[in-house]
Amino acid sequence: MVQVPVYYFSSGSGMVKLFATRLGRPVFDLGNRHVRRSVPEGPWVLLTPSYKTGNPDNDALPEPVRRFLRHPLTRRRLVGIMGSGNRNFGAHYQAAARQIARASGRPILFEFELQGTPWDLERAREILAELDARYSHVEG
Repeated sequence: MVQVPVYYFSSGSGMVKLFATRLGRPVFDLGNRHVRRSVPEGPWVLLTPSYKTGNPDNDALPEPVRRFLRHPLTRRRLVGIMGSGNRNFGAHYQAAARQIARASGRPILFEFELQGTPWDLERAREILAELDARYSHVEG
């Protein structure tokens, strides 16, 4: 069965990358310019962190994620969003995932804090397996 790929962005801390690489499926790092300029061939999931620096005018959406979502076909093939955040951000917790969900009309599939727990990883795998089954017949 074809697996729905996950495109992710991770900061220098590597927490999101650690989570993504433990999903056991194709994952693509949006920190890589070649990946950022590509277009997914079919349904895909975005895994994004949220950042907040304390400036209320500062956008929580990482710039590599914003750039990747500029292509209309990339946006159309997005099936859902997973978010990593820090509860210390208060009202801005998961701001990037929620902003993308509102703008795209796609669901937030799962949210977790920082690098996630073993339970978070297992739940994310279950959600992705459900998507694999749902989209196994879909091409581009």
